Amino acid sequence: MSNACEICGKRKVSGGSITRRGLAKKKGGIGMHVVKNYKRTFTPNIQSVNAKTEQGTKKIKVCAACIRSGKIEKA
Repeated sequence: MSNACEICGKRKVSGGSITRRGLAKKKGGIGMHVVKNYKRTFTPNIQSVNAKTEQGTKKIKVCAACIRSGKIEKA
């Protein structure tokens, strides 16, 4: 089973993280310079929850945003 929300389909996304050095121009420096640029992954907050479904009580993987918004009913 993948690490994805069964309600909204939210899953792992790849992106980048940029490390900068220096003092910003508006603070009196010569500007920020890029030191490193590397790939990383952004993972959703997936929880295993016992939820009520049409078939009865079932354990499903749901993101925290769907739990807070009330898209599922806990058993």
